[in-house]
Amino acid sequence: MARAWLILADILVYLLLFLSLIFFYLNPPSYTHLKKSKYILTGTLPLPRLDLNATMTVDDLRRMGEQCRAEEYRIDENIYLKETLKQRLADVSAKMGDPVFIRLFKEEALLEVWIKTENSYEHLKDYIICASSGHLGPKLKEGDRQAPEGFYKVRKRQLNPKSKFHLSFNLGYPNAYDRAHHRTGSFLMIHGNCVSIGCYAMTDEKIEEIYALVERALKHGQPYVNVHAFPFRMTEENMNLYEGNIWYDFWANLKEGYDYFEVEHRPPTVKVKAERYEIYE
Repeated sequence: MARAWLILADILVYLLLFLSLIFFYLNPPSYTHLKKSKYILTGTLPLPRLDLNATMTVDDLRRMGEQCRAEEYRIDENIYLKETLKQRLADVSAKMGDPVFIRLFKEEALLEVWIKTENSYEHLKDYIICASSGHLGPKLKEGDRQAPEGFYKVRKRQLNPKSKFHLSFNLGYPNAYDRAHHRTGSFLMIHGNCVSIGCYAMTDEKIEEIYALVERALKHGQPYVNVHAFPFRMTEENMNLYEGNIWYDFWANLKEGYDYFEVEHRPPTVKVKAERYEIYE
């Protein structure tokens, strides 16, 4: 009898371990940036929209869960998320129409807006990316559902106030680097409507602010708005986490532009030579 109970206990232990492994696989730990930051629950969550005709993998569902959590939580004491655009403009003594610069971070699901005051750019506002598709790494070809990574420029002709995604502006993919690497794709945008197949999608409310900042800057003489799209914040710590990744060398090249802005608070001049980005003052 005692032996039967021991066998039953062993079976239960193995069953619990098996269920734990399944749960861990379906609900992996959050990205590094979620572990390191302090968050508070807001309770306001526009859920990502599902393409019911698409084939959804476990990784797709995991990414959607991460996007939900990123939208559901706001960083405590982060003025760039909490304060209104009007308040932030007053804080940095800037106005609509001043030159702007945008940085995108896939892993953090974050869009940063910087605005020029005198000779450098000030951190103006952060916006949670509502939806994006694909995974870390650049866009390679039409239809791969990847969001671009690299250095892009937005000019007046790339604005679309009548977009079916509420408002949008085209990133200019493929750029010279993408073409040098024979990458294909079109209509890669930052837009509203919170749905994405290779674009960076915002809620309609957020794209209205971002679009207005870009549009007014271009109308007031800024020849183009630089948009730098990164896989993650390109710190040494994060780069070490991805050492050995197939895209590590590409990301190291992107880091040169990231580092320049971190020091100078001015977007660098970026050119493409010998199939790589070259960074200049």
